[in-house]
Amino acid sequence: MLMQIQFANQEEKQEFSKFPTKTGRRSLSRSISQSSTDSYSSAASYTDSSDDETSPREKTQVNSKGSSDFCVKNIKQAEFGRREIEIAEQDMSALISLRKRAQGEKPLAGAKVVGCTHITAQTAVLIETLVALGAQCRWTACNIYSTQNEVAAALAESGVSVFAWKGESEDDFWWCIDRCVNVEGWQANMILDDGGDLTHWVYKKYPSVFKKVRGIVEESVTGVHRLYQLSKAGKLCVPAMNVNDSVTKQKFDNLYCCRESILDGLKRTTDVMFGGKQVVVCGYGEVGKGCCSALKALGAIVCVTEIDPICALQACMDGFRVVKLNEVVRQMDMVITCTGNKNVVTREHLDRMKNGCIVCNMGHSNTEIDVASLRTPELTWERVRSQVDHVIYHLCAVFQGRLLNLSCSTVPSFVLSITATTQALALIELYNAPEGRYKQDVYLLPKKMDEYVASLHLPNFDAHLTELSDEQAKYMGLNKNGPFKPNYYRYDRGSKTTQNDFDYVQYTHFYCNVV
Repeated sequence: MLMQIQFANQEEKQEFSKFPTKTGRRSLSRSISQSSTDSYSSAASYTDSSDDETSPREKTQVNSKGSSDFCVKNIKQAEFGRREIEIAEQDMSALISLRKRAQGEKPLAGAKVVGCTHITAQTAVLIETLVALGAQCRWTACNIYSTQNEVAAALAESGVSVFAWKGESEDDFWWCIDRCVNVEGWQANMILDDGGDLTHWVYKKYPSVFKKVRGIVEESVTGVHRLYQLSKAGKLCVPAMNVNDSVTKQKFDNLYCCRESILDGLKRTTDVMFGGKQVVVCGYGEVGKGCCSALKALGAIVCVTEIDPICALQACMDGFRVVKLNEVVRQMDMVITCTGNKNVVTREHLDRMKNGCIVCNMGHSNTEIDVASLRTPELTWERVRSQVDHVIYHLCAVFQGRLLNLSCSTVPSFVLSITATTQALALIELYNAPEGRYKQDVYLLPKKMDEYVASLHLPNFDAHLTELSDEQAKYMGLNKNGPFKPNYYRYDRGSKTTQNDFDYVQYTHFYCNVV
């Protein structure tokens, strides 16, 4: 049956013609479908859907200032990256506040910071804060999948020597680190690391650099473990600050950030429904606690593996069964690792998993899942989305064993502001400390600095602290201005204190008012 449409006037006919025809609608549908696919593959990154497969190492690029001392995917995407950084700044007001307070005194004047972290809009705010405080920076990525290409381009355009792009090979990864460290006429005197790879490379290739380095700031479990190993072996030749075990990193970044980003990463990449799913989380540290809390809230049936009896008891008291992985692996719909260890999920475990089991890692390093054992001729890998593969023997979805939340999604700007502010203060303290204050060992941040970082973020919630009266302060044996807890106080977290916990920070007085 043919239906003829009648128009009252020419104006109505013109209005109708604006809508797509049948062919046009089909084309539009195809376009929307493609955009949807791109949004998954990009993990909220504008540039990852680019068709340009040329390695950045083979390109010659120059920013608007004429500099070519960088290597990014596409410098032309800097404008988009700048908008992402500006959006992140809106939720990182504490770090911006620190930048404004200390900018006049330039506490990092003369500092040459080489950094190896995730390169996202949030870390870009940290990098530009360090530059505003007087530092010169060269930067590379600590993860081959987490770089936001447009953000790296924006940093390169602003004059930061950045060497990173999403989807680097292992060879590219080490090449980028080398380009940051090995440059004529420039030598780092501070290191900011996430995972210890930069520190390892300098020790391995350029040990003479440590003659001028004043300190290392490390923020990950993996990197801190490496530092303690060096210290124990007597090979740590500069002071190092353990940011990972600071309260502001452990409690906020590790716990609250992972509580939100675990769901974000899995939803974006698999569209999985969590209700009723059987999930095992390997490790019940702060990251594991955050993951378990989020999954349980959405109706997943969660159990935990642990080596530490204290963490295991915490899991039991929080309502989670504590099991051995080999006892439950056949029944699991998801296996999530967050231990910082190696070979947590082995080929033997993978062989026993049910069809469609999702395996992913929330720890820093890709050593927790034995992905390499699956790359054999008899197994077929099918790329479903970026960082999501179906391995054709159990249809087991694996995220390359890399860090799920930063590889497959993004993390909240606000919580990264807490960690970034802590990193900035640690760099300032180590850089300005007089010679001899810190020995060649690993140190924790003082409680006063943790409290200061927290106080900078309270205005976001319109929170008002109660002040102690003189009588109350005397009764409790406290200074009215803090610190309010001793160094051994754990805030219900399982982290440790060491002999190198310290109660003073003199060179941060221009914003902390410690002395």
